Amino acid sequence: MPHPRSSGLLLHITSLPSRHGIGDLGPEAYQFADFLASAGQTIWQVLPLVPTGYGYSPYAAPSTYAGNPLLISPDRLLEDGWLTRDDIDENVQFEVNSVLYADVSAYKYDLLVKAWERFDTQSSPAERDKFADWCAHQAAWLEDWALFESIKSDHYEMEWMTWTPELRDRDPRALSDYRAANIDRFRMRMFWQYLFENQWTDLKTYCNDRGIRIFGDLPIYVAQDSADVWSNRRLFTLDETGHATMIAGVPPDYFSETGQRWGNPLYHWDRMKASGYSWWTSRMARILELVDLVRLDHFRGFEAYWEVAASEQTAINGTWQKGPGADLFATLEDNLGSVPLIAENLGVITDGVTQLMERFDYPGMAILQFAFDSDESNGFLPHNYVESLVAYTGTHDNDTLIGWWTNTASTQDADQIARAKAYCASYLGLEPGKEEEQLPFRAIERLMESEARIVVTPVQDLLGLGAKARMNTPGTTDGNWQWRMAPDTLSQELAGRLADLTHRTKRSSE
Repeated sequence: MPHPRSSGLLLHITSLPSRHGIGDLGPEAYQFADFLASAGQTIWQVLPLVPTGYGYSPYAAPSTYAGNPLLISPDRLLEDGWLTRDDIDENVQFEVNSVLYADVSAYKYDLLVKAWERFDTQSSPAERDKFADWCAHQAAWLEDWALFESIKSDHYEMEWMTWTPELRDRDPRALSDYRAANIDRFRMRMFWQYLFENQWTDLKTYCNDRGIRIFGDLPIYVAQDSADVWSNRRLFTLDETGHATMIAGVPPDYFSETGQRWGNPLYHWDRMKASGYSWWTSRMARILELVDLVRLDHFRGFEAYWEVAASEQTAINGTWQKGPGADLFATLEDNLGSVPLIAENLGVITDGVTQLMERFDYPGMAILQFAFDSDESNGFLPHNYVESLVAYTGTHDNDTLIGWWTNTASTQDADQIARAKAYCASYLGLEPGKEEEQLPFRAIERLMESEARIVVTPVQDLLGLGAKARMNTPGTTDGNWQWRMAPDTLSQELAGRLADLTHRTKRSSE
């Protein structure tokens, strides 16, 4: 679908400042929206809004539908009357520049339990009716999520494949009995989703009213240990105990001699098709309730995907299998209308993937950090961009620009690094001795001047931050997803500078 020439910033909600230890949907989120508006930006890109999984990753979520309760703002709960000032210990202090998930989780879930108890005992009939209506509207996924979370807590957070067989295998009588015996905890988890939805909807409305579109993210696969797989077992490659038999990944390449063994169960695409892709239609409809644009991760896997036996220790011994291709996306458009997708098409892309993107007019992505390892024909160089692109200095999986420039632990040899940096400096017109000072904004400037329809800049690069501000290092778990922006970092001077650039490059809404 067509997109206006525009630009925006990438900042996940968890990275916002907040006195509660993790970025949330409270005052600082609205302040960031105000900064975007004053800087002439019309896009706010976020990472998946779902509960985090292994390593606190939003790409290993226990649900593709649920919102992350840690994003609920205690300040908003105070305003709405579900918390009182006595509920919040003002003496609790958190790290300013990073999220310490264990500490934050204990603190925030204690507040969320108190909010539920107050709602359960003090809410008005009208408030209860509103909650009940929302639960009915979201029942297709909400009840399975609440059951999954409740049962999981009773099984010491163990994977659902290890639960007692009657709960693991979703025996209707066992589930009904469990629900009845644990109705309070069951409804509490639904209430938390209700709170998230209300706070998120308010923030999205605030952004949309100021001409800002929310750019969300949808991973192609879901986690094995998720409510989605537990409640839809026949749609995934599982054995009789629920364990995956065939899993996702990518084959060996320049970056890894053994490939990447992701571990997500693969889809039974034939069964998906037989059901009219109803699961995918529901999943896409849900995210489009929450965001305006969707980055579809690992788009290549819809044309052809790498299949690896779960018994393999690496992704070397896999095979390519045909994906659903145009059939899936035609069905989505038949059911949902024109779907505003951006295809994550990084890596080795075949003609079949390109043809699929072109058929549905899905823009791809270009990353400036990948542009300087060859010559002027490199497709990631801004002068080679086509209009149907979303251009980035880097993504959440890349180092910051300054981190990339100063990195001495690269897998490339010293000569390759030196050549890439020299080409970068020449291409961007960096003055000798001022490279680090000039690099971030010069890079943003070249992207904004390009033909790419959309330009998105990670906030870390706008601020010129180093490697400590990196959001994620693929293949590792230590320190990922923790970076937070310090309070009062984004100045009006910076907003003005970005607004001037945006206006000059005709990406402004004015």
